[in-house]
Formats: sequence, structure tokens, C-alpha cells
Amino acid sequence: EFQLVESGVGLLQAGGSLRLSCAASVFTFDDFAIAWFRHVPGKEREGFSCITSSDGSTYYKDSVQGRFTISRDNAKNTVYLQMNSLKPEDTAVYYCAASNRITSARAMGVLSIITGWYDAWGQGTQVTVYS
Repeated sequence: EFQLVESGVGLLQAGGSLRLSCAASVFTFDDFAIAWFRHVPGKEREGFSCITSSDGSTYYKDSVQGRFTISRDNAKNTVYLQMNSLKPEDTAVYYCAASNRITSARAMGVLSIITGWYDAWGQGTQVTVYS
């Protein structure tokens, strides 16, 4: 069974930094694109970043571009999300998800962060940013 586990629960002040991790239990981790999503109650789940292994490319939504960095370590089956300059509006439950149908984050752009492409999801981790 393909499992994803996020770690890095955070309660921090605006302007701070936090790194989330997403560990996957799968033998062919480098076949999968990994994306980060976040959800605020009352709103739709929002995808904001994706990384693919085939070409090493990434995609970021404008709301996090320049503040968040996604990276992956295939040897550890882990994807990281470094979040800097956090804002109260970044408060959400953060999820990582995996898809073997996305070959290039750069080529697919915003399509790479559409929920429907993703088949495996983590349990989510809460990030709260206060002003």
C-alpha cells in the first residue's frame, strides 16, 4: 500500500520559517510527482507546488512563489517543503500527494497541481501562523 506521511506541525509567528516533510512508502518513488496542497475550512483544497523527478522541475502557484521551496530526496523517498516569510493567510492543513500521471511540473504548469491527478494522499499536518 502506498502511504504518504507528512511531518512538521507548526505554530509560529508571521515572518517565520518551517520545513515540512513528506515521506513515501513506495519502491518506485522517483516515478511519482509529488505536490503540496493546503486546506482551510470552508474553502476548496488548494494545490500550490509540484515537483517531478523525471526532469527535476518544479511549479509554484503565485501565492507562494519566492517564499516556498519544494525539493526531493529520492534516496530517502522524501519530499520537503521549505516555507519562509510565512503569513497568517498561510494557515491551513497541509497535505502532500503523489501522482504517476504527471511527467513534468514545468511543462504542465498549473495543471500539475490539480487535485484530480493525485491518487495517494497524506493525512495532513496543521500549520498555524499568527500575526
